Amino acid sequence: MATAATRTALAGQIAIAPPSALATPWARRFPDPVDAFASGWMRIRARARQGGVELPLIISDHADWDELTGTLQELRPREVWITHGREEALARWCALAGLPARALALVGYEDEED
Repeated sequence: MATAATRTALAGQIAIAPPSALATPWARRFPDPVDAFASGWMRIRARARQGGVELPLIISDHADWDELTGTLQELRPREVWITHGREEALARWCALAGLPARALALVGYEDEED
C-alpha cells in the first residue's frame, strides 16, 4: 500500500489512483513523479494538454466480448481485476480459461444507490 510506504520505497514504483488523488499530500510523497492518465479520451490531444497529463495512455475501458476475451487469452495475465460491467460473466469465463479473476467493488458504479 502506497499510504504506508516511505518516500524512498516509492521511487520508481507505479501507483494506480483516481485523478482526484493527484492534488493531495499523498501524491506529493512520490519522488519525481510522472502523471499518467489511461483513458480512451487521451486520443484527443487537447484533452490531455488541458489536464496537464505528462503521459497520456490511450486505453479504453470499453471492449466487446470477443476483443476482451481474445486479449486475455493472448496476454494470460497473472490476475484479472474486473471493475465494472457484468462481473459474474467475465469471472466465470476467466475461471473456465484458468485465469484467476476477481471483481473489485468500486463505489459509484452500476447498481449502487445514490
